[in-house]
Amino acid sequence: MKNRLLAAITAVVLLAFLPPLVHAQNANQQLAAGSVVETIKKRGSIRVGMSTFVPWAMRDKNGELIGYEIDVAKQLAEDMKVKIEFVPTAWDGIIPALLAGKFDVVIGGMTITPERNLTVNFTQPYANSGTHLVANKELAAGFKSLEDFNKPDVVLAARRGATPATAARRLMPKATLRQFDEDALALQEVLNGKAHAFVTSTPTPAFEALKHPDKLFLPIPEPFVQGAEGFALRKGDPDALNFFNNWILLRQQDGWLKERHDYWFKTRAWAGQVVE
Repeated sequence: MKNRLLAAITAVVLLAFLPPLVHAQNANQQLAAGSVVETIKKRGSIRVGMSTFVPWAMRDKNGELIGYEIDVAKQLAEDMKVKIEFVPTAWDGIIPALLAGKFDVVIGGMTITPERNLTVNFTQPYANSGTHLVANKELAAGFKSLEDFNKPDVVLAARRGATPATAARRLMPKATLRQFDEDALALQEVLNGKAHAFVTSTPTPAFEALKHPDKLFLPIPEPFVQGAEGFALRKGDPDALNFFNNWILLRQQDGWLKERHDYWFKTRAWAGQVVE
């Protein structure tokens, strides 16, 4: 009698909890089905939003995309067993384009910031860089610190919408900040003697100082802001965030990300592939 009563009570308890469990399971299945990972698998290709930044992504002499970001995105696609499509996008419009579904993910050297994180989700960092500057030898002669650049008569050049521009405005608010759509345009402003310094991500300042030793120099030896870069994803997609995080983790553990990062950021072995 007691066993029958216990069985009946157990059955009632199970029936009471079964609908919520089934509902939760169905909700999880629907969430997984709506993930961009499933979209990529069904489409057979991953669409990657990016913008050109040396040495993250750039055009070689044949017009093909090369760089650290390009290697990362291609390896990701290979591991997912899908094709890849790059979608070059103006940097100041890349997050709106992601939210509008123009591509699946941003792999473009995007530094993780609280402001951006309010709009998109970031993976764990897959690269670490910093903000630095390279200066005009004549205009910035004798400059040795950020305070030397933080003056009303100083002109700084930076890429529009990028993290270095934000850092320049925050740390050198007295200076005039001119923003350009491309790094090359901002650099040219310094080379032409129309701006004191070009504020950008490492390792570009060091590379440019080596390329133009007669015109440019590094007044500050080290980056003055440290950054961490992650893939950017639309919010509400935990499955995609989980997948990309685990991919980054595994490629960090096997040393592949470090090897590629060292090649593009610590050597100039690739310089012959691009137009100087």
